Amino acid sequence: MVNKQCNTLILGSMPSVTSLSEHRYYAFSRNQFWRLVCDLFNTEYINNYEQRVKFLLSNKIALWDVVKSCVREGSLDTDIKKPLVNNFQWLFVTFPNIKTIVFNGAKSRQLFLRYVNERWYENKTLIKLPSSSPAYTMAYAKKLVEWQKAIINKSYINRGVK
Repeated sequence: MVNKQCNTLILGSMPSVTSLSEHRYYAFSRNQFWRLVCDLFNTEYINNYEQRVKFLLSNKIALWDVVKSCVREGSLDTDIKKPLVNNFQWLFVTFPNIKTIVFNGAKSRQLFLRYVNERWYENKTLIKLPSSSPAYTMAYAKKLVEWQKAIINKSYINRGVK
């Protein structure tokens, strides 16, 4: 999910089983991603998926996953085996306005840094945020503060992480 105006890319690791079956990002009801997005922009929770997508894109935020396909039982990041990553060369050439890459959790960052050639992101700001997954047990309020620092305030100090 991206358009030419996007300047920020949020990367997950690999869609959950629920997301894959519904063909929708963050479709698992307990995942806090869409709640975080709405709270970031002080808007009421958006239930309609198509409206969520429009809202994200209207705020110049793209959404994708590092992994295109893998072997995995269930939805846990720790169970990802034999990952095949998405084509980031194509993405960054096609959408050159993307300057900031935000990782939704540690696993997406780990996979990205391991499998994506550094020359495709060397001039971009990389930020790792607490995962929106229910498996990551940080309090919601604390997650929201970290996401606000990175996406709204652009004041996150964890830049250029390697």
